Amino acid sequence: MGQSLCCCVKVEQSTVAMKERFGRYEEVLEPGCHCLPWFLGSQIRGHLSLRVQKLDVQCETKTKDNVFVTVVASVQYRALLEKANDAYYKLSNTREQIQAYVFDVIRSSVPKMNLDDVFEQKNEVAKAVENELEKAMSTYGFEIVQTLIVDVEPAETVKKAMNEINAAARMRVATRDKAEAEKILQIKRAEAEAESKFLSGQGIARQRQAIVDGLRDSVLAFSGNVPGTSAKDVMDMVLVTQYFDTMKEIGASSKSKSVFIPHGPGAVRDVAEQIRDGLLQAQAH
Repeated sequence: MGQSLCCCVKVEQSTVAMKERFGRYEEVLEPGCHCLPWFLGSQIRGHLSLRVQKLDVQCETKTKDNVFVTVVASVQYRALLEKANDAYYKLSNTREQIQAYVFDVIRSSVPKMNLDDVFEQKNEVAKAVENELEKAMSTYGFEIVQTLIVDVEPAETVKKAMNEINAAARMRVATRDKAEAEKILQIKRAEAEAESKFLSGQGIARQRQAIVDGLRDSVLAFSGNVPGTSAKDVMDMVLVTQYFDTMKEIGASSKSKSVFIPHGPGAVRDVAEQIRDGLLQAQAH
């Protein structure tokens, strides 16, 4: 800070010294070397830093929705050179004075807000603290450089509950999205299945139509080429031929599991009559 030797005193940079004479304030000594005739009653009472200082204040209070929170305010302040004597002599404890004003403003502002609003309006709370400090501390020779609300800390149980609420909300959104995706998937699957069945039905219908057309053409061609034969004779011969071909294919396979019920020539006649009736009905339409 300051050093005196042979009536000279040195004041460091960004620091001022309070000069008194016989215990009475005389002047502010700025940085540099000064003559201090101690034998005439002059002395250095103390030093005051002009650097920006920081004070972190933790204030516990309650919000409008009855949640206890700890608000941490960071205040940056400095003494003014032109009011250095006020800053040195008027306050015995600057930090406690600033802390008292911060407590007063926070405890009068935060209880008017819900917890969510406190997080959203930290800048407004900081501005209110800064304005109040500026008005109060300027009288004592201090300038408030900046005030910040650096943290709002609810109780641990409240934080846990907030996290659970947030997690539940996100889970609801995820479940809803998953359900919507499953719904779309089921709709697309049903549409694809319906389209597949429709196309399969068309194919089966065309296949059956082709079979009917082929048999009809074969019967008409055979009847025209062989005089004295009827459509019934031709159909009986075709069915018996197909019957023996089928039996041959079944017997050729050792792993065949096909069984004709009822089995025998009479059953073939019954099948022939049913097919013939179907063909005649198709021709009629």
